Amino acid sequence: MEHRSTGVGQRGREEALTPNQPVLSLHLSADYPGRASVLRDLSLELNQGEILGLVGESGCGKSTLALAILRLLHLKRGKAEGFIHFGGRDLMSLAEFEMRRLRGKEMGLVLQSPMSALNPALRIGTQLREAWKIHKSGSRDECREALLHALDLVSLPVEEDFLKRYPAQVSVGQAQRVLIAMAVLHRPSLLIADEPTSALDIITQSEILRLFANLSQRLGISILYISHDLLSVATISNRVAVMQQGQIVECRDAAGIFRSPEHRYTQELIRALPVVPQFAAHAAGRG
Repeated sequence: MEHRSTGVGQRGREEALTPNQPVLSLHLSADYPGRASVLRDLSLELNQGEILGLVGESGCGKSTLALAILRLLHLKRGKAEGFIHFGGRDLMSLAEFEMRRLRGKEMGLVLQSPMSALNPALRIGTQLREAWKIHKSGSRDECREALLHALDLVSLPVEEDFLKRYPAQVSVGQAQRVLIAMAVLHRPSLLIADEPTSALDIITQSEILRLFANLSQRLGISILYISHDLLSVATISNRVAVMQQGQIVECRDAAGIFRSPEHRYTQELIRALPVVPQFAAHAAGRG
């Protein structure tokens, strides 16, 4: 088994969430063959409707954490120990068939390379329909309505003609919006966005950041937003978690991170930014 739970109790048991209980709460260690301690006693909580930014340099374990939450570390021969509490369940205790029911329905994922994630040989509508049918069994009209509504949510043309296009017939920014539409198709309570703007130009990056903020507010989705870019992370995040060498070294509200960074690594990240004074003032104004 690639995951081992430290919790006890009935496997897969669902528990009612209390009003102040986090949507996601975890404590994990993880490694790969020949590479120990990729995650080292890492603890994290994500609240209902919150955008939590996770920032750190390449190789610090951010994507490993995303895979661990989704119970997909085995795809890279990795293993994890600890607990992952999500929606009142301990994910580390669930069987794979139970996790498949959660992925795409209650937990969405957006990756950084939309043109690689989408199948170039299938129309956009076909790929969205396949994503819908995995967790739904409604009529053709219900499916069509759901797809068009998803397009509207991510500000894509609400048209049958758009659904008939192939990925190569849309821009990279539109392709990323298609992936986001696919991720929120079933209204998940958690969305993991792993470097979702790294392949985009600066204007499109800004538009996608605003889209994530809008989706969180409009749908109440909790978002774990992963990036190496502290500025983009803090632009939309309620809180920012700073990651270094497999550990969370600081986790605070976005404004506080800029006003008075506590950890040396956080201070180094901020010193490396070109526009800290202006952004610090903006962050402080987010309240």
